[in-house]
Parts: sequence; C-alpha cells; structure tokens
Amino acid sequence: MAEAGGGAGFLEQLKSCVVWSWTYLWSLWFFLMLFLVYVLRVPLKINDNLSTVSMFLNTLTPKFYVALTGTSSLISGLILIFEWWYFRKYGTSFIEQVSVSHLRPLLGGVDSNSPSNSNTSNGDSDANRQSVSECKVWRNPLNLFRGAEYNRYTWVTGREPLTYYDMNLSAQDHQTFFTCDTDHLRPADAIMQKAWRERNPQARISAAHEALELNECATAYILLAEEEATTIVEAEKLFKQALKAGEGCYRRSQQLQHHGAQYEAQHRRDTNVLVYIKRRLAMCTRKLGRTREAVKMMRDLMKEFPLLSMFNIHENLLEALLELQAYADVQAVLAKYDDISLPKSATICYTAALLKARAVSDKFSPEAASRRGLSTAEMNAVEAIHRAVEFNPHVPKYLLEMKSLILPPEHILKRGDSEAIAYAFFHLQHWKRVEGALNLLHSFRMIPYPLEKGHLFYPYPICTETADRELLPSFHEVSVYPKKELPFFILFTAGLCSFTAMLALLTHQFPELMGVFAKAFLSTLFAPLNFVMEKVESILPSSLWHQLTRI
Repeated sequence: MAEAGGGAGFLEQLKSCVVWSWTYLWSLWFFLMLFLVYVLRVPLKINDNLSTVSMFLNTLTPKFYVALTGTSSLISGLILIFEWWYFRKYGTSFIEQVSVSHLRPLLGGVDSNSPSNSNTSNGDSDANRQSVSECKVWRNPLNLFRGAEYNRYTWVTGREPLTYYDMNLSAQDHQTFFTCDTDHLRPADAIMQKAWRERNPQARISAAHEALELNECATAYILLAEEEATTIVEAEKLFKQALKAGEGCYRRSQQLQHHGAQYEAQHRRDTNVLVYIKRRLAMCTRKLGRTREAVKMMRDLMKEFPLLSMFNIHENLLEALLELQAYADVQAVLAKYDDISLPKSATICYTAALLKARAVSDKFSPEAASRRGLSTAEMNAVEAIHRAVEFNPHVPKYLLEMKSLILPPEHILKRGDSEAIAYAFFHLQHWKRVEGALNLLHSFRMIPYPLEKGHLFYPYPICTETADRELLPSFHEVSVYPKKELPFFILFTAGLCSFTAMLALLTHQFPELMGVFAKAFLSTLFAPLNFVMEKVESILPSSLWHQLTRI
C-alpha cells in the first residue's frame, strides 16, 4: 500500500510538473520549435516549398480570392448567427463555455468538480437553494394606504400605481392573516371572509359596513381604514376603533386557545389582527409627525410579540429612528438584526452603509483619498457601500436621483427594483440629511463584477426582472441588472464576418489593386522576420550553420 501510494504521489508530481511547464514555459518551447524549423530548413527543403507555394499563389486569379474571402465571410456569419442564438437562449457564449469546460482542464485549469473544491461546491449549492427561495415576493413593511395615498395618486394623475398581481397578493395575505376556519360561526366574520376575496373595492367596502352593522368587527375597521379613509387622520381613527375591538377578541381567544385546534387557530388569527392594527397605528403616528410616539409604539409591539418577524417591524423602527437622527439606537437595532443567520434586506444593508459613511463623509474627498490612501474608517465605509450595492444594485440610481421614483408597491422582491423603490422612497431624505453621504455613494458605487457569481452574498438571482415587471406599473421602466454584455466571441465573429465580406467585395470590384495591396501587406508582415534571420546568419559562424544542417 505504501508503494502504491508512493507511485501515485510520483505520478501526481509528474503531472503537476508537466502542467507547470505548459503554463509558464510554453513561450520557450515555441521559440525552440521555431529555431529547430529554421535550422532544418535545408533538409526539409522549406525554402523550395515556400518558393513553390509563392509560385502557386502568383498563378491564382482574383476569382479565387473572391471565393476565398466570400467563403470566410459566410462561415464567420454562420458562426455569428449560432453564437447569437446560443447567447440569447442560454446567456453565455458557446465557444467560451466549451473553452472553460473542456480545454481549460486539459491546459491545467482548476476543475470545479475536483474533490479539493468540495466545500466550495457545497457552498455554491447552498447558495443556489437560497437564491431560489429569495425569488419569492415579500410584503412591503412600509406599504402605503390605498385610500389615503394610492387612490389620491390615481385621482391626481389618472394612473394606477398598483398592478393586479400586487393587489392579488395582498388579497391572499389578508385571507391568510385575517380569516380562520371558524369564521362561518360568526356572521360578521363570515361576511368579512367573503369581503377579502372580493375584487371590486366598492363591494369590499360595502361588505365591511354590513359587518359593522352586525358587530364590532376589527377586520371590518381594518378594511375601511385601508381603503375608504381618504386621509391618514381618518385612517388613524378607524384603526383605533379596530384596536379596541381587536384587543377584546384577542383576550377572549387567549383564554380559550388550549381548548382545541379550532380555538388555537382563532387565537392565531386574532394575534395577527392585533399586531397588524398596532403596526399600522404606529405608521399613522409616524406619518402624522409624532415620530417619538411611533418609535415607542413599535418598541412595545416588538417586545410584546417578539416571534412575529413576518411583519418586519424592525424596518419601520429603523426608518423612524433615522428620522429622529438617533443613530446610536439605529446601530443597536442593526446589531440585533444584521446577523449572518437572518435574511437581509436593502434597509438593513444600506442603513449600515449610511452609518459607516456618516463617520467619514463630511471630510471625505476622492482626490485626497487617491493621494494618501483610504483610512480605516473610510475603508469600512467603502466596504459597507460595496456590500449594500452588491445586495441590491438598483438602489444607487434612486438615491443619486439618476432615475425618478414612483410610489412603492405593496409587495417587493428582495434585491430587485421593487425593493430599491420601496427603500429609496422612504430613506432618500435620510441620506440627504447626512452631509457628504451621497457624494461618497457616488464615488464608490461600483458593483462587484461579475455580480452573478456572488461575493459577499449568494449569486444575484436571474428571476428579478420577471417578478418586478409583475409588481411594478407599466409606466415605470424596470431597472434590470445584471445587463448581459455581449461575449467577446460574438463581437469577434461579427468583426471577422464584416471584415471578410468587405475584402470579398473589394477584391471583386478592384482585383488588381487588391492583389498589389495583398503582396505589399505580406511583404511588410514578414519583413521583421527576414531582418532577424539575416542578423542571425551574419552573427553565427558559417561552419556552425553547416554542422547544424548536416545534423
């Protein structure tokens, strides 16, 4: 066994030596081959063969060159068409893929399937699974009110800010959070169960009023506050009525939750309703300018229901704390939620970058930094910005006002354009408030390339464009990243096809002139080589050349 292991080790060393020689000594081997060919030119009759070839080329007619260049143009055109089709279908170049997959391992490249990279492969598979899960849409924690905000935009502009797909997702959320299997036992809840499925807004509002005539129904007040109230003040009044009704239902179901599965489901529904009401009340308070009160309400809600992370209340809290410029409290919240085991968001990443940029942005100058180098604090800020930009590359366009904002949708796609709009809509003012933060973002907004391979996060998902087009209105130009750049071989074959086609046309139209041009080009091309060979013959003794030719 030891001898076998020693033999295998020797073979591996020999193989590594050969690979190293191919990697670094290929140029030396190439010049050695050229030297041998030159030395053996007399025995091999290279000069005679070259003269024969030159005589043959001189006897060729211009029609041959036209056919040659035309055939070359046709072949390169076919390659271009195939490369373009393959790129449009698979997003990569066929020639590059074959080169990387088959030729690179033969020339000593790293094999991605080798056992030494098993940990990397496992990490990539985990990242792929995570990226697939991240392609789902999430409820926007800062979504606006339909009646008081979205509908007012429609009245003024005549445009619909929400898509059918987005509103349908909201309807599904409402049915999940606000209904349970025992609703048919209570007439008001039964009416609301049908109202959440109704597509017509006026029909939903009428059903909510009908439910309130029967009983103080918390979900009916929620619907009216969301869709009928035309101002935030009206919405807040309705949510306060909903809170009173929701707290009563929550206390009753809390006492009965252990009496059976139906009671437990009803208590879960009442918990969701109560958390939703308190969160929206806090958002109303924030919109009405009572920010400190809103922060207290959010903190109390997070302490009372710490396990309900689905609502992402901490993102509402971060925005309110930034409005108060309570940066120490913002850092404390980030320390809890900006954890490697927790899902990230644009709010988390860009707020962390804002805090790092705030420490250096007021005195930062790109020119001075290029001369003296980046300090530790500046390097931390740059790394935080790169991290944020890698997570969502669409945000800088909106923060730097290079692209116009629209009303954020009710649902967002993480790392997509919809999330970027939702973040910038509420946080642009906070970036403007920190002096120099936007200048620092503009200086170091470079996106790590290639982003689709991933650097600090899992690879950038390719599904964002399709989902964002469903979530965002048609009048908005969806930001797409990464933009697929044309591979080198497509550009090369396009240039080759055009060049050979032009040569074929010129040769057909001006055969004599092109013949003179071709001969002049070839003579110029081989002039340096002939000069070098003449110098070598003049330097080396003739006897040495005689002995080498005899060998």
